[in-house]
Amino acid sequence: MDIALLFKAALMGIVEGLTEFLPISSTGHLILAGSLLGFDDDKAKVFDIAIQTGAIFAVILVYWQKIRDTVIALPSQTQARQFALNVVIAFVPAVLLGLLFGKAIKAHLFTPVVVASTFIIGGFIILWAERRQQRNPAVARIHEVEDMTAWDALKVGLAQCLAMIPGTSRSGATIIGGMLLGLSRKAATDFSFYLAIPTLIGAGAYSLYKERALLSLADLPMFGVGLLFSFLSAWLCVRWLLRFISTHSFVGFAYYRIVFGVVVLATTWSGLVTWAA
Repeated sequence: MDIALLFKAALMGIVEGLTEFLPISSTGHLILAGSLLGFDDDKAKVFDIAIQTGAIFAVILVYWQKIRDTVIALPSQTQARQFALNVVIAFVPAVLLGLLFGKAIKAHLFTPVVVASTFIIGGFIILWAERRQQRNPAVARIHEVEDMTAWDALKVGLAQCLAMIPGTSRSGATIIGGMLLGLSRKAATDFSFYLAIPTLIGAGAYSLYKERALLSLADLPMFGVGLLFSFLSAWLCVRWLLRFISTHSFVGFAYYRIVFGVVVLATTWSGLVTWAA
């Protein structure tokens, strides 16, 4: 058993869990962390996607009561059926665009410079969205996910597609996109979490199936450690974030993105750090 490899898997799991549901791009952090750890071959890229499942289990645990109540109410309550339909509607655009353009995006955009640039751009978009909602609170017309229409869900689903560009952040695209589309910070965050369940489970399963030739039974400990640490760190992060947004904005994350992106660009151009592609 390669202890060093398991240690890297644990670190990558922690990075995934802590960043997946914050608007700071888990993919971007995994690319950069993998580059620093030398954990960036083809198998590692499959690992990065697969361990998202651990983070999703954390969301399912935190939101279990709502998920269970919705499933039970599906046969009898229109509101439950509309909510479930909204999640499906928002999920579909990413599936279609991912199948059409996913391979090209991975081939050309998964680089530290692209990640750093989208970090910075995303940070300024977050600042704009927060300033817009603070200046005019009335733009937040939807305060609970149950009040969303199918059209609202489709628009958030289209916003999620922006996260196909590494460094954008799936959570950032859906939360900030939702806020720009009229959702309150809480409603946008809740819907982002619900939408993450089919999106990330689907992406993980598809990646494992597509790249199954790269994997073997010997990889099970590595994946198991990554999933475990991803689950634990995501569970802590989600619970913290739900408390945080009740009294805070996302402005701090915006500045973090900008500073982090500038540091990556500066170290890349100066040659101080050689980030792997």
